[in-house]
Amino acid sequence: MTRDHIWQQIEQLLHGATREVLLVAPFIKKETFQAVLAAVPATVERVQCVTRWSVAEVAAGVSDPEIAELAEADGRVEISLCHNLHAKLYAADDRCLVGSANLTGKATGRVPATNIELLIEAELAHAEVRRVLDAIDLAAVPGTVELARQIREQADLVRDDEDAPQMLVIAESETAARWLPETRNPERLYRVYNGRHRNVASDVLAGVLRDLVHMDIPPGLSEQDFGAEVLSRLRLLPEVRTLAENGTLNLDEAKSALIDGSLHTPDQAQRAVETIAKWLSYFDEVYLVPVGPWEIRQGKEIR
Repeated sequence: MTRDHIWQQIEQLLHGATREVLLVAPFIKKETFQAVLAAVPATVERVQCVTRWSVAEVAAGVSDPEIAELAEADGRVEISLCHNLHAKLYAADDRCLVGSANLTGKATGRVPATNIELLIEAELAHAEVRRVLDAIDLAAVPGTVELARQIREQADLVRDDEDAPQMLVIAESETAARWLPETRNPERLYRVYNGRHRNVASDVLAGVLRDLVHMDIPPGLSEQDFGAEVLSRLRLLPEVRTLAENGTLNLDEAKSALIDGSLHTPDQAQRAVETIAKWLSYFDEVYLVPVGPWEIRQGKEIR
């Protein structure tokens, strides 16, 4: 078996396409994507590509959002993003290959030190293949050139930040890193997520980006959907869980828990719970009790 056996399988499949091509891979590198497009016959009018872009993964170099520019130049290619994508599938008309190989040099064997990968032939009409494609259809958003540039710009900023989380492959680990909100400016999160950070101070921007990397929110969301994603992650924090369970969150108790359960100093714990309170006030329907115990309560304040 040759080093580029996987690439030969993909190339042979693509050469046989007559109507349309489907490419599904979480990680796609620009050079391999160029070779894929070159292997698709000129008579094929439609190439669908499904992948995923996250700031941390792009910063780590495992995926290139610049494939959007290649797609635009080709004219036949439509890119969609599916944030929880893990499947790898390549189809030409009614034939397809499924397995483990991404569209990268190491996965396809187009560079030295290749991965050990597997692709096997299946029918596009297979029930499990259709199940995966239906799930992708429900979750996918357009992968535009503008969004690709935003992801790249943020990835470059994160890569240059010595304090940024070092994550090679997002969501592959069963245990996520412990996260607490860092930025004191939750109103900046959606702006930066959307690539609008020209007027954000560098120290504020660094904290916002670190929070966005930790939360790993799918790209391309509306502000309302983005806020819902942020809130779902806030509610997973042990310090916030009692708010959902009891309708109240005693911030002094949350502060004590941070001091007892970690290396937080009293000052660090105080700042952490104040930041949590800011985020909850911005993303949730809560209010701060002005007298008595320092606590947040679920719902609207009665005046």
